[in-house]
Amino acid sequence: MSTVATRPKLGFAGVGWIGRHRLDAIERSGAGEVAAVADPAGTNLDVECVPSFEELLERDLDGVVIATPSALHAEQAIAALERGFAVFCQKPLGRDAGETRAVVEAARAADRLLGVDLSYRHTDAGRALHEEVRSGALGDVYAVELVFHNAYGPDKPWFYDRRLAGGGCLIDLGIHLVDLALWALDSPPAEVRTARLLSPRGLDVEEMALAELDLGGAHVRLACSWNLPAGRECAIEASFYGTEGGVSLHNVGGSFYDLRTERRRGTHAEELAGPGDDWGGRAAVAWTRRLAAGERHDPEVARLVDVAHLLDAIYRDGRCASS
Repeated sequence: MSTVATRPKLGFAGVGWIGRHRLDAIERSGAGEVAAVADPAGTNLDVECVPSFEELLERDLDGVVIATPSALHAEQAIAALERGFAVFCQKPLGRDAGETRAVVEAARAADRLLGVDLSYRHTDAGRALHEEVRSGALGDVYAVELVFHNAYGPDKPWFYDRRLAGGGCLIDLGIHLVDLALWALDSPPAEVRTARLLSPRGLDVEEMALAELDLGGAHVRLACSWNLPAGRECAIEASFYGTEGGVSLHNVGGSFYDLRTERRRGTHAEELAGPGDDWGGRAAVAWTRRLAAGERHDPEVARLVDVAHLLDAIYRDGRCASS
């Protein structure tokens, strides 16, 4: 492993749909070199394909991009960090706060750059939302609405196994909402007021999660689901209401990718960011560019543990309410 890289050499663990998308985004950007892949699907790529993650870590790399099933994320990330590699991992970084904290501590101990694909932070709409809330333009934020309903469920069986996935729609979709809220509000004290986890089909994991939270005095309602008959592909919303106005991020026309953020005053809405933003692989490219610039451990990754703690609390209270 080289200590400084102007164009980092990267290994990829998992090149299913999302892993291949991130690989292609990094390759198109020119920010990094795709050096090796650990995934049978990688044999159709013009790059070295190795049979295991362990062999991937034997290669001369600067960083590893992990897009394997959730149960492997923490273990693989820690192994890569301990070998001196920077890591970019699909969400969730861990299935619970304990696993998440262990990875964050490994990144700190190794002094290596750690990134997680919480991609809505990297959208124009997400950035506009964050800037509006943090600027103080809304006054005192007193209410937040968070929604992510998906008309489909995951197509991989492991998503429906709590042991492998850590949970259902909450850890899959709700993690983005919780991360956006804590990021925008600067990680305030968080408390779960009520929570309910529902599985109409009797699955091992929840297909709908409903929660009421207190984030630093702001009342938050969160709802997320798989397979909801919503009449469109998905519904996404993150709306913040304050004493001086509101701001809302929402998807357009049921799209997973087209997002709009509006500043709202009474009946008036002003667009701050709109559709047409090609953001899919932006988080991975941003991490690669930071790695190329020589960045090492970033203490901000400790916020990932805050997100995981809040998800754990929703799961704990939700399972009690549903029992």
